[in-house]
Amino acid sequence: MLEDAQITRTLAARGIVPDASQREAIAALVTLLDANGRRASSSATSPHQGVYCHGLPGRGKSLVVDTVFELATCRKRRLHFHEFLREMNRRLVSEPRGDDRLGSVSRQWLDGIELLCFDEFHVHDIADAFLMGRFLDTAIGLGTRIVLTSNYAPDGLLADPEFHERFLPTIEQIERCFNVIHFDGARDYRFGGEEAQVPHFFAPLDAATRETLLRIFVRYEGSETLDPVTVSAAGRPLAARAAGAALLWADFENLCVASRSHLDYLDLAERWHGLILDNLRTERLSTPHTLQRLIWLVDIFYDRKRALFIASDEPIETALSGLEGAHDLSRTLSRLAEMQSRAYRNTLDGTRDVSADMPANALDGSA
Repeated sequence: MLEDAQITRTLAARGIVPDASQREAIAALVTLLDANGRRASSSATSPHQGVYCHGLPGRGKSLVVDTVFELATCRKRRLHFHEFLREMNRRLVSEPRGDDRLGSVSRQWLDGIELLCFDEFHVHDIADAFLMGRFLDTAIGLGTRIVLTSNYAPDGLLADPEFHERFLPTIEQIERCFNVIHFDGARDYRFGGEEAQVPHFFAPLDAATRETLLRIFVRYEGSETLDPVTVSAAGRPLAARAAGAALLWADFENLCVASRSHLDYLDLAERWHGLILDNLRTERLSTPHTLQRLIWLVDIFYDRKRALFIASDEPIETALSGLEGAHDLSRTLSRLAEMQSRAYRNTLDGTRDVSADMPANALDGSA
C-alpha cells in the first residue's frame, strides 16, 4: 500500500524534506489512493475525489505530485494544461454534432484513466473555462481521481471580472469535491541550485555570445555549417537559422514577436530536444502578446524537459523582473532559474556530452 513514509523517503533521496503543507498534500494523496492506485474503498476514508494543490511557484507542488504519480500503480496520466487543450480541441473537430459533444469527447478522452494529474492548471479564457467546466463535471461523474497543481486558489481562476461569475459553479465544484491544499512554504526550490556546467542564458548580443552559441550547436549537431531553413510549427512556416536532429536555432522575432500560439511551441518541443532562442531584444517584452508567447514557450519546454538557450541584449531575468501584462510571469522566472541549474535534467543532455570546453564566464552578460 502506498504510504506517507514511502513518498517521504523518495523525496529525501532527491534532497527534499517536506514542509508542513507538503506533508498535508502527501497525506491527502495517500488517502486518495489505495495500494493499486485506485480510489480508497471507504468513502468515509476518502471524502474527496481529488486533490487541488495551489501556491506560489517553486513551492514543491509538482515535486510532491510527480513523486506520488510515479509510485501509483494504476492506469494513470499526467499532462500539462496546454497539451490537454490541444488534444481536446482536436477531438472536438472530428466529433459528430450532437447535444453534448463536449461531454462525449470528455468521456472518450477519460476512458481507461483512473488517475489524472494536471500540472499548472489555470483558466484565463472563457472558452477554456467552458471546456474545463464540462470536462471536470464529466470526470467527477465517472469517478476519475484527479490531482491539480496551480499557482491559483480555486476562487482565483478566471479572474477577469467580466467572466468570473460564469465560472463560479466550477469553482464551487472544485471546492466541494477536492481537498484544497495551499502550499505556503517560504522556499522556492528552483532558486539557489548549483549552476549547470554549460551556461544557458547569454547577454549581450555580441561576438562572444555568437561564438558561444555556435559552439553549443556544433557540440550537439557535429557541424559548423549553419544553413537557414524553414521548418513547420503546427503546420505553419517558421524561418530558422539552423535545424539539426536535436537542436533548433531560431530568432525571438520569428518565435514570439510574430503571431504564434502554444500549439506551435508544443509541436517544436515534440520534435527537438532543445532550442536556441536568439536575438531577443528585451524592449519587445513590453508588448503583452509577445511576453505571453515567451511564457508559453518556457512553460512548454520546461514541462517536456527540453533545453532552452537564450541570447538577449540584457540578462533575461533582469528584463523580466517587474514586467506586467501577462499571466504567470512569476512562474516563468522560477522555471528559468531551474532551467539553468545542474538539477534540471533536460533531454538534450542525453544526446551528447557538452560539458567540455565551454566558457565558464558565459552566463548573463559576462560572455
